[in-house]
Amino acid sequence: MPSSEDPFFFLYRAGCPDNVIAHCRVVHDLACRYAALRPVDRELVSWGAALHDIGRSQTHALAHGQIGADICREYGLSEAVARIVECHIGAGLTAEECRAEGLKPVDCIPQTPEEKIVAHADNRVRGTRIISLEERLEMASATLPEIIVRRIAALAADVERL
Repeated sequence: MPSSEDPFFFLYRAGCPDNVIAHCRVVHDLACRYAALRPVDRELVSWGAALHDIGRSQTHALAHGQIGADICREYGLSEAVARIVECHIGAGLTAEECRAEGLKPVDCIPQTPEEKIVAHADNRVRGTRIISLEERLEMASATLPEIIVRRIAALAADVERL
């Protein structure tokens, strides 16, 4: 098991399943590649990407983002890391969308470049396979409202432009 200096330590500590940890490693590596040539906090991207699915230690429901943020806060991790975890789902959810889904009514739309990079990297990884943006949008179109699909496309354009 990694040490507490390694963000993956916290996934093990929380009891995340091996497949979730494997997914987090791929998202982490992709997010770090996005961050490498951009003027962003690379350490924050690394920690946020590694921990983005820590809430899946308790649930695989939509609530895993908010639950994961709470776990990060309980572990004493920075609020910036917690916000990445809270905002990583799709291209984020508005407070009203959260309320409609039975979640805490918190604005979970990625705002910072680091939040956007992690959300976009997660959108590009299915399981442990990196997929094209077109594939992600096609999958999203089959199950999500058009406004969310457009938000995912806009996030991708924003991150690719960072």
